[in-house]
Amino acid sequence: MSTEDAGERDTGTRTEISATTLRGIERASGGLATASITAMEQQLSWFNRLPADQRASVQLVTQTGVANFVAWLEDPTQSIRLTAEAFRHAPQDLSRWVSLRQTLELVRVAIDIFEQDLPGLAEQEHEEALLRESILRYTREVAFAAATSYAAAAEARGAWDARLEALVVDGIVRGDAEESLLSRAAALGWDPGSEATVLVGTAPSDDPPTIVYQVRSRAARVGCPVLLSVQGTRLVVVFGGSGEGRGREQTVDRLAEAFGDGPVVVGPTTPSLAEAHRSAGDAMSALRAVVAWPTAPRPVPSGDLLPERALAGDPEAERQLVEQIVLPLADAGGALMDTVDTYLEVGGVLENCAKQLYVHPNTVRYRLRRVAELTGRTPSNARDAHVLRSGLAVGRLAKARGLW
Repeated sequence: MSTEDAGERDTGTRTEISATTLRGIERASGGLATASITAMEQQLSWFNRLPADQRASVQLVTQTGVANFVAWLEDPTQSIRLTAEAFRHAPQDLSRWVSLRQTLELVRVAIDIFEQDLPGLAEQEHEEALLRESILRYTREVAFAAATSYAAAAEARGAWDARLEALVVDGIVRGDAEESLLSRAAALGWDPGSEATVLVGTAPSDDPPTIVYQVRSRAARVGCPVLLSVQGTRLVVVFGGSGEGRGREQTVDRLAEAFGDGPVVVGPTTPSLAEAHRSAGDAMSALRAVVAWPTAPRPVPSGDLLPERALAGDPEAERQLVEQIVLPLADAGGALMDTVDTYLEVGGVLENCAKQLYVHPNTVRYRLRRVAELTGRTPSNARDAHVLRSGLAVGRLAKARGLW
C-alpha cells in the first residue's frame, strides 16, 4: 500500500468518527482509566500485592495510554509516537518490578475494558465497528511499544552488567580484595562461597559480544558460572565450581575452546572469589613466560610453568619451587636431594648415579620413587627433570640469600 493510500485511509477513518463521539470518548477517558485499574485489581492477584507507589505508576501509564488513544483517534498518524510516549513517561524502574508478561496482562485487561465500554460511546451505529477496529490497531501498537520499552531496558541492564563485570574481573587481575568487588560480583549472581579459577589467553576476535556469547554458551553446557572481560587482545575468564579432578579438566578444556590462537593458561583454583587474585596473578605470570616453552600443552596449568616464570623473575614462582621441591626433599634428609641432584647431573643414567653415590642401583630407584612421592615430579620424565633441576637451583640461590 502506498503512503498516499495509507494517508487517505487514515484521513477517512478520522472523519468517519464524528466530533460528537470524539468529545464523548474524551470526557469518558478518566472513567475508562479508572475502570481499567479496577479490573486489574479484581483479575490480577499479583497487582494487589504491589506497593502503592508502583500501582500509582501503572495507573499513570494507563491514564496516559487512554489520553493518547483519544489523541490518536483524532490523528491516527501519531500512533507510534503516542503509544511509545506512554511508556517513556513511566518511571525508569517500572520494568524492574513488573515483568513483560505481567505488562501484557495489564494491557489485555485494559483492552477488555475498552472493547466493553467504548462502542457504547458511539454517536452513530456505524461508528461502533470503527471504534472496535481502532481499539485493535491501537492496542497492537501498545503491545509493540511495551516490548520495545522492555527490550531497551534489557539492553541498558545488559550494558551495565557488562561494565560491572569488567570492573570485577579487572579488580581480580589487579589484586583487589575489597568488599566492593565481592558485592559487585554478588550483584551479577556470583555465589560468594564458590571456588574460583582464572583462565587467560588471546581473545578470539575484536568483537566483544561474540566473545561473550562463545564463553557463556560453553559455560552453560558444563554448568558453571563465569565472569569475563576482554582487555585489548587478552581474554580473562573466571569460572566457579567444578572443584578438582576430571570435572574441572572438562570445564577448562571446554572454556579454552572459546579463546583465540595461542596459549591458554589456567591459574590454581582458589576457595573463593576473594582469593581469586592469586589465581589471576599466577595465570598472568605464566602467560608472559609460556613463550619459553614452545611445546606447552593448551591449556596449560600455571604451576607447570614454574621454571619459566622463575627465569622471568617471578618471585612467587621461586617461592613455589622452594616449597614444592626443595623443602620436602630437605625435610626428608640430605640423601634424597643428593640423589636427585646426582641423577640429573649424570643425564638420568641409573647405574652411573649409583656409582657416583657408592650405593646399589636399587637404592637409587627407591630414593627416586620417594622424590616422586614428595614432590609430584618423576626424575625420569624430561619435563619433571627440568622442574626439579630448576627448583634445586632456585633453592640454592634462596639459601644463599638466607631465605630458608
